[in-house]
Amino acid sequence: MITTHTKRLKLIFKTSFLVLVLSSFSHPIATKNSQVGTEKITFKTNNSVVPTNRDDDLREDILRFGQSLLGTPYVYAGTSAKGFDCSGFVYYVFKNFDIKVPRSSSQFKNFGQEIPIAEVKKGDILLFLSPTRKAIGHVGIVSEANGMDSNFIHASSSREMKVMISSLKQKGYTRRFVKAVRVLE
Repeated sequence: MITTHTKRLKLIFKTSFLVLVLSSFSHPIATKNSQVGTEKITFKTNNSVVPTNRDDDLREDILRFGQSLLGTPYVYAGTSAKGFDCSGFVYYVFKNFDIKVPRSSSQFKNFGQEIPIAEVKKGDILLFLSPTRKAIGHVGIVSEANGMDSNFIHASSSREMKVMISSLKQKGYTRRFVKAVRVLE
């Protein structure tokens, strides 16, 4: 005779098996949503573009976290809240959401999906030439998307020497701008 307890155990087993099978196709990553007590799920893939159904929420969460670091000192090769260089800042912000991005600004050259600047969204990454203009030497995260009038958050090694928001319209950035890349679908 099958009891209610046995039925429950079978249901639990079937559900657990289904979860195990589905999780073998992708690795769920829970990230906190801005609402208390809720979570959202994104999926980590082997690609350099991370698909998510809650794209705008994740982008906003990434920006809020990045903005919480405004004023953090610029430290060459820094990758912690004690201090960042530009790629260390981008790396740290995305790592907080279990999204892998390169640690070095030059490695962004072949990373992510290149997008036209007119289609840039919050959370996309902007790449700039180094002051010598021979290689990618600076990166930042789009904080306000408006084509060539976009703003971005970055660890600046110029006079300010801190995490700050700058405009792509600024002459120095406009001249050195190379491309925008997307790491979130």
